Amino acid sequence: MSFPRYPKYKDSGVEWLGEVPEHWEVERFKKSVSACRNGIWGTEAQGNDGDIPCVRVADFDRQSLRVTLQAPTIRNVSASERDGRLLSRGNLLLEKSGGGELQPVGCVVLYEDDTRAICSNFVARMELADGMDPSFFRYLHTAAYTVRLNTRSIKQTSGIQNLDQQQYLDERAAFPPSEDQTAIAAFLDRETAKIDALIAEQQRLIELLQEKRQAVISHAVTKGLNPDAPMKDSGIEWLGEVPEHWEVVRLKHLIETGTSISYGIVQPGDPLDGGVPFVQTTNMTSGDFALKLLQRTSTEIASQYPRSTLKGGEVLLGIRASIGAAHVVPNSLAGANLSRGVARIVPNIKIESSFLVAALRSDVTFTYWGLSQQGSTFNEVSIATVKELSIAVPPRDEQHEITKFVRVESERLDSLIAEAEQAITLLQERRSALISAAVTGQIDVRGLAGSEAA
Repeated sequence: MSFPRYPKYKDSGVEWLGEVPEHWEVERFKKSVSACRNGIWGTEAQGNDGDIPCVRVADFDRQSLRVTLQAPTIRNVSASERDGRLLSRGNLLLEKSGGGELQPVGCVVLYEDDTRAICSNFVARMELADGMDPSFFRYLHTAAYTVRLNTRSIKQTSGIQNLDQQQYLDERAAFPPSEDQTAIAAFLDRETAKIDALIAEQQRLIELLQEKRQAVISHAVTKGLNPDAPMKDSGIEWLGEVPEHWEVVRLKHLIETGTSISYGIVQPGDPLDGGVPFVQTTNMTSGDFALKLLQRTSTEIASQYPRSTLKGGEVLLGIRASIGAAHVVPNSLAGANLSRGVARIVPNIKIESSFLVAALRSDVTFTYWGLSQQGSTFNEVSIATVKELSIAVPPRDEQHEITKFVRVESERLDSLIAEAEQAITLLQERRSALISAAVTGQIDVRGLAGSEAA
């Protein structure tokens, strides 16, 4: 839908604003704020009256632009330290420290909770001046963040971004009259909620497609492709029934003679510009093994781990952090090595590498990893545990057909996932554009605030 524009415009004199409605003012952000005070981190919770929820940057919902206090961090803060820091409904919270290259510090969200709380020392509490609509100003700050207006006020020390709040609040923005602020906020509250609902639908679709992909893999590598094939009890509770003509073999009996299931370098040292590349758990999670992305260690260190030196065609298995992630080694990694969190498996003639990867990615295998933890924290599986994993192994020609089927189905589902992700990107762009247009006066939504628009 196209939106009307205001009758008359004027030059704002501000690059990121351009022309604004003639009756709007152009002021510095600080005019909208009656008080801005840094938060406090306090001490560990004591179980007494000093304990209070503390809003951190992690509690910022950057899509809805509000604080979410589903599982708040509890800190102990004295009554005197709380003075002037207690959050009230309608306060804006400014991210002052943290950030990164892709998500710079300076996000602003609205506090809409009645819970007595404070904010952390990485956050500043902004109390708005009279006549300033809190919801409008969260959108105005978001529009400024979208064009990276905040980056001019960022100071970087020790790898942490810090926002100079005084410099940031000295930036200029468009200030509509109070009644326009209220109308714009009401319009954006409704329209962004509708867009967020569409985004949530696409996110749920992605989850369902990912579940479907996982189910396809798991069924194919444990039940096969023939629904009429006679079945037998595998003798393993978590594996269940498998086709009668399949073997159930422990992984330690599916590796090439003379090899072992081995993890890689324990202490690779500081990253080097040259040297031997090695695969880490982060690469296992992403599935990206481009040589330019791999960290490198010295030839001397790598030479101490010949058992985990790669040739191409082997199978890699994540055993720390990225537990269960599995990939066939591309030939381009010949000569590379592994980190402590990745295991190398050289399959023997009984099993194809691609089939083994599919089996390692199945739900039943993840069930095995979980059962092997015996109540401990699920952050690592041992080589001994990996060796004892039971795999349902069909004949080689059937393995080939199964892996072909899994590849085709996975590519089909991945394509649908990519479409849903693209839809989310477009909806997010639409959301940002709508917010920016409304708060800078490029569209006139005053007559649409109480009606259906988009």
